[in-house]
Amino acid sequence: MRDTAAETTPIYAWHAHVYYTPETKPVALRLREWVGARFPAAVLGRWHDAKVGPHPQSMYQIAFPAELFPTLAPFLALNRMGLTVLLHPESGRPKDDHLLHAMWMGAVLPLDDSMLPEVEARH
Repeated sequence: MRDTAAETTPIYAWHAHVYYTPETKPVALRLREWVGARFPAAVLGRWHDAKVGPHPQSMYQIAFPAELFPTLAPFLALNRMGLTVLLHPESGRPKDDHLLHAMWMGAVLPLDDSMLPEVEARH
């Protein structure tokens, strides 16, 4: 990996991945409803009841513009009800965004880094 000590790549958006199990899915639904009601600019992704991409367990994604970070990130931190949340920037470099620049709320789960490209095709 490259030296990121002086990183200046802009963050154009954020993703939060909310992980759940069959037992905690009702809790994940409640959190999803709260986010949807309070943050209409956030895009609530599909439910993935099985592993998808680099994610080791069921999850859904919340995509949101960088401007929402100061309010949505603290909301997730205070209201995740014990769920694990991966919060990462979208800078056009998925591998770095998920592995180097990510923040975990709750347990740190092992991601399958072989699924993550270095650079997105659009960048």
